Amino acid sequence: MLAYLDVPAVCSLPFPAAETSADELFRLGMQYSTGQGGVPIDYVSAHMMFNLAAMRGSLEAKIYRRELSQEMDPTEVAEAQKAAREWLSQH
Repeated sequence: MLAYLDVPAVCSLPFPAAETSADELFRLGMQYSTGQGGVPIDYVSAHMMFNLAAMRGSLEAKIYRRELSQEMDPTEVAEAQKAAREWLSQH
């Protein structure tokens, strides 16, 4: 089961819990990048989730993160990286 820590000042969507698996982080990245399941499209959150999944060993997440970053403004990529660092500092 996925638990969330709500940190709205950093990210428009809830942060995943510390124990969230690479597969689940990747799935969240896919949801945020495509709007699957009624999740609003949010490339910053998607990049952040792909980044976290990649750090946990997901090769697919590395590919999707790279592809997504090519579609994003550099300031958005920086924001996603900052959000990932914030999450890591709390977990």
